[in-house]
Amino acid sequence: MLYSPVADWFLRLTGYTYSNLGRLFMRLFVGIMLLQFGIRHMVHYEALAPGFPAVLGMTSQGSLVVMIIIETVCSLLIMVGFLTRLSTLPPIGAMCVAEYYILHDMVPNLPIYGLDSTDPGYLPIMFIGIYIWMLISGPGKISMDYFISLYIINLRDRDEEEELEDV
Repeated sequence: MLYSPVADWFLRLTGYTYSNLGRLFMRLFVGIMLLQFGIRHMVHYEALAPGFPAVLGMTSQGSLVVMIIIETVCSLLIMVGFLTRLSTLPPIGAMCVAEYYILHDMVPNLPIYGLDSTDPGYLPIMFIGIYIWMLISGPGKISMDYFISLYIINLRDRDEEEELEDV
């Protein structure tokens, strides 16, 4: 059989999957992106608190504190891969609320079905999509969730292959 370096590279680029590395990248990327919002909200708390939307019967300050907690704590948990699927739920809810306020209350003349690249509604939708993907796909093998599950499996004297065949 003839060896071809081009064919070897082709197989490596198309045939091999790096799904665990891809999941790590996505967790780090979305974690850093949302974390920077939380840090900005903390730094500019005094300026943002009076005008922040009051949600679910909370005051503006209470809503901002809850948002800061979601943006920082959930981002850090997602980045290290601890309770990853559970940690995606609060940001999904927060982004749904943000989407509602952006499209319905905060921007009065924005056409709902006319989103283009300059409309502010794209950012929450992007985050919602990424978090739903993470909820479905899970954290991968490069995560605290995976290492904790290995520890639990070893405590039970079970085989990793049987227990975690889909990870």
